[in-house]
Amino acid sequence: MKKSQKPLPQHINDFLDWIDVEKGLSSKTQENYERFLRKFFNWLKINKLDNLKPHQLTSEHIWSYRLYLSRYIDKKGLSLKRTTQSYYLIALRALLSYFSAKDIISLPSDKITLPKSDKREKTLKFLNLEQIEKLLIAPDINTIIGLRDRAILETLFSTGLRIAELMALNRDQFVNIKNKKDLEITIIGKGNYPRTVYFSERALNWLKKYLETRKDEKKPLFIHYRSRIDAEPRLTNRSIERSVKKYAIMAGIPIFTTPHTIRHSYATDLLSQGVDLRIIQEFLGHRSITSTQIYTHVTNKRLRDIHRQFHSGKNLKE
Repeated sequence: MKKSQKPLPQHINDFLDWIDVEKGLSSKTQENYERFLRKFFNWLKINKLDNLKPHQLTSEHIWSYRLYLSRYIDKKGLSLKRTTQSYYLIALRALLSYFSAKDIISLPSDKITLPKSDKREKTLKFLNLEQIEKLLIAPDINTIIGLRDRAILETLFSTGLRIAELMALNRDQFVNIKNKKDLEITIIGKGNYPRTVYFSERALNWLKKYLETRKDEKKPLFIHYRSRIDAEPRLTNRSIERSVKKYAIMAGIPIFTTPHTIRHSYATDLLSQGVDLRIIQEFLGHRSITSTQIYTHVTNKRLRDIHRQFHSGKNLKE
């Protein structure tokens, strides 16, 4: 084991290389880790600790940082959720694991414990079919932007795609769809795992209508319509999130609606119709069934309702 003479912030690039090569984490995860660690480095700077070496980091520093996260208020006056606090601490714990892997003396990673989750934060938010229908018909399909957005919303609900997976779709995946009633394509999902996603006849019809308006040769399936010719044509996740939020407000459905809410609603609808949880796991691209089990609230409710309807004891004699 050796002592590093570089301050903690100066290890960031080597750490990112390590999680790329050794851990095989996706570029998006690497970006998140860097962003989470920047907050820690900023805290060090605020407290005049930005020259702190790995071997000088103590449990007291970690505790002070945890207090900082728990009391942090952003510009909108909002505090950090416990799940968000955990993300920052997980990134810091990964940095300590890197030091251990490289034989650099530092605090053991298990010295960082995560805050207990707030059960209220785990409430799964989804839309029922009536709300989904209101959302889908919200865009003005008489405009090219509205038609594009209708195709986006229909695609999200038909496939259960994550927003990053939706953004990555390209036009060449949808050639020769004119006479098709449905479609299945292979995508590379989270963690670089391939999976098959399925487009319903309804979703495919809206994609056809949208693509008929495309007179350009641009590669992305969903593009923006900005005036700048040299601008990146592919829609960003932020622009899609803003659009979904806008249509949710227009449709008069819950304002918590995001692209991920549509994904939750997709899975919830399948489960409520009796589709096996393992099949839904495949549809969603979850590597572990544990991730899919958050949807069991639906089956639990259905079982309760069925029990009330058919086994309430009303037919028994007193």
